Order: sequence, then C-alpha cells, then structure tokens
Amino acid sequence: MTVTGGTAAALALLRAGGDAPLDISRVPAREAAERELSDPRYHQNDPNLLQRGLDRFWEWLDGLFGAASGATPGGVVGLVVIVVVAAALIGALWWRLGTPHRAPGSAGDSLFADGPRTARDHRTAAARHASAGRWNAAVQERMRAVVRSLEERTLLDPRPGRTADEAAAEAGRSLPSHADDLRLAARTFDDVTYGGRTADEAAYRRLEELDVALERTRPTLDTASTGTPA
Repeated sequence: MTVTGGTAAALALLRAGGDAPLDISRVPAREAAERELSDPRYHQNDPNLLQRGLDRFWEWLDGLFGAASGATPGGVVGLVVIVVVAAALIGALWWRLGTPHRAPGSAGDSLFADGPRTARDHRTAAARHASAGRWNAAVQERMRAVVRSLEERTLLDPRPGRTADEAAAEAGRSLPSHADDLRLAARTFDDVTYGGRTADEAAYRRLEELDVALERTRPTLDTASTGTPA
C-alpha cells in the first residue's frame, strides 16, 4: 500500500525514536487512516447511487418475505400457495361479478339517459339490438319502452331522473298482477347497466313478454299512480 500524508508522518516519528516505541494518540491515527482511505483510487469500483439503492431495496424485500414466510405455516412454500390461492379467488370474483360500477339508485342513475323518445322508438331500438345479438343494449331499450309506455298510458307520471327500481315499484301499485315481473325487470336492467353483468336472449325475451302483457292489462283503478280512473 502506498504510504501518504499522516501515515508517512507517523512512520517518520517511529523511526526517529529508534528502538523506543512511540504511541500515537487515537484521534490523529484515525484521521490519518480516513485520509488514506478517502483516496479515490480505493473507490473506483464502488457501486453507484442507483446500485446502492437497488441493493437496499432487495435487502428490504428479502427481509419482508423472510418475515412473512416465518409467520406462515409451511414457510416460503406456504406463502407462495396463499398468494396463488388469493389471486385465483380475486380472478374468480372479477369474472363472476364483472367490472365494478356505481351502485344503482345514486344520483345520475336515470333510466332515460338521452332525450325523450316514445315507447315505440325504444321498442324499435330494442328489436334492432336484439337482431344483432347485442343483448345488453336490447334489454336496456326494452325496459325503457316498458316505462315509457306506462307513462304514455298515464299509469306513471313522467318524471325526469326516475330509476328503473322506482318505476317498477310505482307501476306495481297500479298493476299488482305484474309487480314481481316488474321488479325482476328492473333488477335485470340494473345488473346490466350498473353491475357489469351480461344479458342473454332469455333475459330480453322475458322483458319483451312483460311489455306485451302490460299492454293488455288494465290497471287497478284505486291504485293507479295518477289517482284518476283509467
């Protein structure tokens, strides 16, 4: 090792004393060693800042997994099994429930998102979607046709912002024989529109049959939502 600076001075003092040992106090000795070790030649192969940061991160991650595996039955293998099972459960729930959406009934969940259209317009749109196999859109348009038809027959008061659940509950009072079917139709609409579910042809045909049946049903006079005999 090359002798420089304070180290050389310390050695010179030792030589000057002949055979008599000379004690160097700890502070100057430490300072001399620090100056020697601070020479850039000793740090040419040191890792850079990024490498040191990555080393610290991997050390932390290794410690974290080590602690978790120590607290998990079966050690590392048990931890891996738990992670895989949890990921599988999350994937199964995501596949079963679909992408999360807003819960129905909150502000802005109006049954009619666009401008006013007639029941016939909604039926035409529903039939067009059904013929193309777009069952979600077909279900939505057929439910809108049901509600708009009840409004046109004055069995429901036209009200902006009404939800499918509200329409079904109100219509069920004047058409009690179809109250359960109306609630089911509203639930299907909500599942498709807000719950991420996928409709099929059977769901659409049930709504279509309900729409036709409601057209042929006379309301109960004393429970009509408008309060006037039909």
